[in-house]
Amino acid sequence: MREEVLLLISPETAGNPDRLKNRVARELSVDAKTIAHVEPLRRSIDARSKRVKIRLKVAAYLGAAPQLTEFRAPEVQSVDHAPPVVIVGAGPAGLFACLTLIEKGLKPVLVERGKDVRSRLKDLAAISRQHVVDPNSNYCFGEGGAGTYSDGKLYTRSTKRGDVREILETLVRFGAPKSILVDAHPHIGSNKLPGIIGTMRKYIQQCGGEVHFGQQVTDFHRENGRLTGVSTAQGKTFLGAAVLLATGHSARDIFELLHAKSIALEAKPFALGVRVEHPQSLIDQIQYHQPQRGEWLPAASYSLVHQVDGRGVFSFCMCPGGIIAPCATSPGEVVTNGWSPSQRNTPYANSGIVVSVDPKDYQATANDPLSGLRFQQNIEKLAWEAGGRSQVAPAQRLVDFVANRASHELPKTSYFPGVAPAKLGEVLPPFVNRRLQRAFKAFGKKMRGYMHPEAVVVGVESRTSSPVRIPRDPESLQHPQVPGLYPCGEGGGYAGGIVSAAMDGQRCARKMAEAILRS
Repeated sequence: MREEVLLLISPETAGNPDRLKNRVARELSVDAKTIAHVEPLRRSIDARSKRVKIRLKVAAYLGAAPQLTEFRAPEVQSVDHAPPVVIVGAGPAGLFACLTLIEKGLKPVLVERGKDVRSRLKDLAAISRQHVVDPNSNYCFGEGGAGTYSDGKLYTRSTKRGDVREILETLVRFGAPKSILVDAHPHIGSNKLPGIIGTMRKYIQQCGGEVHFGQQVTDFHRENGRLTGVSTAQGKTFLGAAVLLATGHSARDIFELLHAKSIALEAKPFALGVRVEHPQSLIDQIQYHQPQRGEWLPAASYSLVHQVDGRGVFSFCMCPGGIIAPCATSPGEVVTNGWSPSQRNTPYANSGIVVSVDPKDYQATANDPLSGLRFQQNIEKLAWEAGGRSQVAPAQRLVDFVANRASHELPKTSYFPGVAPAKLGEVLPPFVNRRLQRAFKAFGKKMRGYMHPEAVVVGVESRTSSPVRIPRDPESLQHPQVPGLYPCGEGGGYAGGIVSAAMDGQRCARKMAEAILRS
C-alpha cells in the first residue's frame, strides 16, 4: 500500500533515513517496521521562522517494497536515412530539439560554432588566467551553451510552455542526480553538467544524428523562399528541410546577419546591473537565523526584488557557495555571471542584481532593432576600460557603491581574473546606477546584515537575456517572413534559462516535425 505524507520537520530528521521513517510511521499511526520504503517526492526549505524546517512530501510504502521507476537512457533509434533538419546551436534548446526530432523520426544535423564540452575548458581557463577571450569558445559559446559552465540551475516559472518534469527526467536518464526531481529549486552544478551534456550528444550521434563543432554560421540558404540550410566561415554547407536557430542570447553576429538579410527583428526589454558577492557564512546566518548552518542544511540562497521609480530591481541567478565567472564573448569587454559546483561549497555567495531596461532607454526604433546590442556592448567596453583593459573587473565595496564613494581596497573575491577598485557609477547608465543604490538600501532592510563591509559589487552583469527578439508566428513557430526558419530559445527571445530553453527546443522541434512530415 502507498500513502503520501506531507511533513514539516527538522533538517536533522529530513537527512536521517531512520529518523524520517519513524516520523512517517507516527504520522500514519503504524509501526515503523511495516514501512518498506520512504520515497521523497518534493522537498523545500522553510526558513520563515527562527527554527528552520524542511517541508517534505513523501510516499510511504507499507508491506512490500515498491518497484521504483528506473530512469534509463532512451533506446537508440536509427535516423541515419531520415530527412535531415539543421539545428544551429548546441545549448539546451538545440540539444532537446535534436532529441525530439529523433523521437519523431527525423535526422538532426547540429551545427555549433564552439568546441565540445570538454575542449571548452582550456578556453575558459585562458580567459581567467591569461585574459584571452576566444570569440567562439567561452562561457557562452560551445557545446551545452551558457548554462553548462555558468551554473546548471534548473528552476523555472515557465510551466505553461511545456512539461518541466519531462525535461528533468530526460536529464536524469542521461546521468543527472534523481534529487533534481524532488528539490523545489533543482541544481546540477557546473562540475557535473558537462558529463551529462556529453552523454546526450553521444546518444544523438548513435542514433545517426550529426554533430559539427567549430562551425560558425555566416550565411543562410533559401530554396523557393524557404530556409533550407546554412553556410559557415569554415567553408561548409549544411542543408535540410528546415533550420532551427538556437544560437543563444550572446550571438550578436547572428542578429547582425539576420538584419543584413532584411529578416525582421524586434528590440525587447532586458536587464542590466552588477554581481554582488558576500561571504556565504553571512548569508547562512541571515537566512537561517543561526551562527552556523550545520551539516543538514545547504548553502543558503536568497531572492530579492524592489521597485524603484517604476522599475523592477531584482536578484538574478543567485549562486550560493559559488563563483563569479568572466563571461565576455569578445576581446575588449568585461561581462560577469555566476555559477556553483554541485556541492555549493565555496566560501562565497554571489548574485546578479539587475535593473529592468526598456527599448526606449536605448532609443530603439523599428529601423534599428539592434540598438540594444550596442547599448549593452558599450557598457561592457566601459567595464573593460575601468578594470584596466583586461578581464580584471571593476569593483567596489557594497557600502561604498551605495554611498557613491571610491573603495581604496577590496576584499578577496571568487572572481579569478581579479578585481580593481573603480566607481561603477562611471560604468553604468545613471538610471541603472541610481536604482541599484536605492534597491541595495532596501535589500539591507529586508535582510539585516546584507549591507556588510565585506560585500563586493563587481561589474557588469549584462547578459541576463537578449535585447533582441526574432519574431515567429505563434501557431507555426516559424518566422513570419521566412518559412523554414524556427527562432528558438534564449537567442530567439523565447526562454530564460536551461529548462525554459529546453522546453522551447522541444516545442519548436515538434512543430517542425509536424510540418515536414505532413508535406
